[in-house]
Parts: sequence; C-alpha cells; structure tokens
Amino acid sequence: MNIHKNTRLTPHQRQAVWRAYTQDKITVTSLARQYQVSRVTIYRILKAARLQLLTPQNSTNNRFKQAKYGMKRLAKVEKAIEEKLKKQAKRYNKSYPGEMVHFDTKRLPRLKNQSVADPFEYLFVSIDDYSRELYAAILPDRTAASAAKFLLRDVIDCCPYTVECAYSDNGVEYKGNASHPFGAACCRNNIVQKFTRIARPQTNGKAERVIRTLMEMWHDKQTFDDAQHRRRELCRFVNFYNTVKPHGSLKGRTPFETLEDYFSQPVV
Repeated sequence: MNIHKNTRLTPHQRQAVWRAYTQDKITVTSLARQYQVSRVTIYRILKAARLQLLTPQNSTNNRFKQAKYGMKRLAKVEKAIEEKLKKQAKRYNKSYPGEMVHFDTKRLPRLKNQSVADPFEYLFVSIDDYSRELYAAILPDRTAASAAKFLLRDVIDCCPYTVECAYSDNGVEYKGNASHPFGAACCRNNIVQKFTRIARPQTNGKAERVIRTLMEMWHDKQTFDDAQHRRRELCRFVNFYNTVKPHGSLKGRTPFETLEDYFSQPVV
C-alpha cells in the first residue's frame, strides 16, 4: 500500500473525520478548521468514505512500478539513438596513399593435419585507408618483434608510397615502451602511431573487416596441405584482392586502379 505524496491526511485521520461527521455530527467547517485543510478536502473524504475508498489503493499502472520496465525503456531509447547515429555516419577515406595505414592481427586455426601440440600461426594485415591496398603475412607468433618484421619486410619494403601513420588497436604487438620493436620501427621510419580507444577495437573497422573478408574468401573456402601451402594461397588471394576484386568503397574500382589513378595525376 502506498500513500500519494500529495495526500493531506493519513488513513487514520480520514477515518476519524468520517466518524466525527457521522457520529458526533461535527460540521464540515469545524472539521476543516480542526485538521487545517479546506472544506473541499473534507467533502472529498466524506465522498470517499461513502464509496468505501478510505483505505489507500494499489496502483493499477503496474508497468511504472517495475524497475525492469524502466530498464527496458532505457534500452529501447539507447538502441534508437545508436541506430540514428549509424544512419548519420558517413564512410570516410583519407586524402592520399599512406596517410593512414590500418594494422591488425588474428590467430589462425590449426591446419587439419596439425595436432593440439602444434603452435598456432598468426595473420598480420595492413590496409591503406585511401586505396584499400592490402598487405598480409603469416608469422609464428603475436609478438612485437613479429609485428615489426611485418611492418619492415611486408609493408615498407613493398608498398610504392610512404607510410605516414600506423593505426592499430592497443595489442601488445603494437603498443609498448620506447624499446618496443614495432614502435621503434615506426620511429626509425618517421611513422606516427595512433591507437583505437581503450576497449574499442571496432574503431579499427577497416582492418577488422579485411580480416573477415580474408577468412571468408581465402581461409574458409579451401583445405591447405601444410603451412607453406597456406602461405602461398594467401599471396594469391592478396594479389586477387588488390588487382581483381572490385570494392564498393572505391566505387567498383580495385586498389591497384585507385593507386594508378592517383599516381597518374599531374603534380601541381
């Protein structure tokens, strides 16, 4: 039972008003003066008493009495805001090749002929924000040394443009102190490092999306004889991705065509 916050008299006092009016024949004016309320309030109490409504009534609107309703309502509002923000979000590209290159790592499944005692291998990827050009390699571990090796051997030594910014999550292979191999390799090559927000790796969406594409179109659609076979097929797929596969984000062009158009523009 709950008493409304604006109730002037308690249930006991309302009962006393009713008894005083019916048994002691005290007038409405006297009751109003005694209980320091208006005559209208006394008349309402008398009407409620005649209808046998002097006791507090349970609320019939149960949904507002339940905390879980409020939580559900809040969840709906948050979801609506999230959907609105997604619709307002626009795809972005950087202005030139190498302005920002996204990096990410994924542990690869063991091959069918491998046992649980065999170590995992790791897929390292980088994708240029402007052209969507992809570089990928398989390395034996997920260490900063492997990340640095991938950057120097498979990205810097191969791409036809200068990498200015390396964007990655906060994984130990990418982020560390001054002696961190990947960070040191970036520093030696004048590459600025930027990182995703803490616990928000999805903000590195381009790298995560290309890993998903690799797994769906390369790794999950064929059986590999051994680790060397998997590496060869990765090279083939990267070549297909860069030179054959049209990209919706590039208006149907390939990364190779996008880079070719960029470097064929006259220097201003």
